[in-house]
Amino acid sequence: MAKSNVSRRDMLKMSLVGAGALALGAVNAEATVSAKDVKFDEEWDVVIIGSGFAGLAAGIKASERGNKVLILEKMGRVGGNSVVNGGIFAVPGSELQKKNGVKDSKEIFIADCVKAGLGLNHVELLEVLADRAVDTFNFTVKHGAKYLDKLILEGGHSVPRTYYTENTSGSGIVQPLVESFKKSDGCELRTRTKFDDFVTDESGRVVGVTVRENYKFDKDLFSDDRENKGGDKKIIKAKKGVILASGGFCSDKFFRKLQDPRAVPEFDTTNHPGATAGALISAFKAGALPVQVGWIQYIPYKCPDEKGNGITSKFAAQASFRYGFSVDPKTGKRYMNELADRKIRADAMFKIIDAKANSYPINLCDSVAAAKLVPSDLENPMNSGVIKKFDTLEELAAFYKIPAGELTKTAERYNGFVASGIDKDFGKPMKLTDGITVSKPPFYAMRGAPKLHHTMGGVKINTKAQVLNIDDEPIAGLYAAGEVTGGTHGASRLGSCAILDCLTFGMIAGENI
Repeated sequence: MAKSNVSRRDMLKMSLVGAGALALGAVNAEATVSAKDVKFDEEWDVVIIGSGFAGLAAGIKASERGNKVLILEKMGRVGGNSVVNGGIFAVPGSELQKKNGVKDSKEIFIADCVKAGLGLNHVELLEVLADRAVDTFNFTVKHGAKYLDKLILEGGHSVPRTYYTENTSGSGIVQPLVESFKKSDGCELRTRTKFDDFVTDESGRVVGVTVRENYKFDKDLFSDDRENKGGDKKIIKAKKGVILASGGFCSDKFFRKLQDPRAVPEFDTTNHPGATAGALISAFKAGALPVQVGWIQYIPYKCPDEKGNGITSKFAAQASFRYGFSVDPKTGKRYMNELADRKIRADAMFKIIDAKANSYPINLCDSVAAAKLVPSDLENPMNSGVIKKFDTLEELAAFYKIPAGELTKTAERYNGFVASGIDKDFGKPMKLTDGITVSKPPFYAMRGAPKLHHTMGGVKINTKAQVLNIDDEPIAGLYAAGEVTGGTHGASRLGSCAILDCLTFGMIAGENI
């Protein structure tokens, strides 16, 4: 088995900078396992790394073309972040938009994405998402996913274009896709099987993978230390190629801090523990071109009073941010456009948070806004104690130690903006508030805090989901889809576009391989 002269930790350090891309390309010949040095233990047409949205969509599409497909999942359960995803799915040009009289277009969708992405988006990939959105949505329905008959407006979108799964979770898509894949002839989904390295032939084509079965994930280890930690080694041949759908690395405390020094180990994330960088690093070692790896998105919908993803997002996004407002508890005043994109809001929240003093923004709305939610999205976080109900704004202010007089003035000023249709302070698009003010008790509130949510960068792919090398040419036999790829969303992804991205390019990878 060939070994690289460059350590994995050195690879980590090189992966972000442009010079790193050149160095990675230079060690490509020594960074993968050579097919001539190994004996394959088993053989499949297609091997897929990861069992989330992208991996499942790829698996189903590849199996529909008569391929024997093996999906590998290192964790003990299927789905990765896709299972804990909020179940919101952007579909520009959908039937639900037409039914509700919403005018949308490919151009509007792309413009919204590019604005949020600070112009760093690889627009050719966004064009694919817009062109395939309805097709992708119909694919999930065909395979059993169910959605509520309502449109969601996510911050940064010009118009409502987002579906919501019937069970208000990404599992509402993952579970039926898993069942469909398992029914495919000659296909298998294998958990606790960790991908380690790619196997390449003399031409550089990816022809297989090395894995460890019966693997037990250890969340306390760095991504680069896991390769020798347990499991039974096996080498698997992939006759038509490998699809990388391993997701992002927000839970990889070493690698994420290397890319963004703000992402200290103590900082909370919405991701599941297995969202680490190991597979991404192996792709870089195999010559994949790194794209925007240092851009990490912090989601503004979360609460410091619950660990991980939590259950408050829907209240923040669909009630308090859309129909209410957020205030700095020290002043009782608003400090941002509550319907801006995720990066703008997260950055604004960071400016007023004082973690040492346990001071966090307060997101609030009234009873009319709260009634817009699916009942469980209000009841569950209230039962857990992270969302509170108050009979008056003065009572709310006293509980959160907000200057009551200033909070009352803020509500009056905000309600005036709703009535006039113009937010003179922060430019919130008041037409999207449906005329709902913060005036009818009871009032509801939660403490807010951004959390690490989505890694924007990864490997570079083309519109066929082929992984590209430093020469901007496809690496033969290697495809990728989902959060492990980079460039599509630029600096910051609009909410509800992850499902669209992962599923669409997963489908494309499965179609093309």
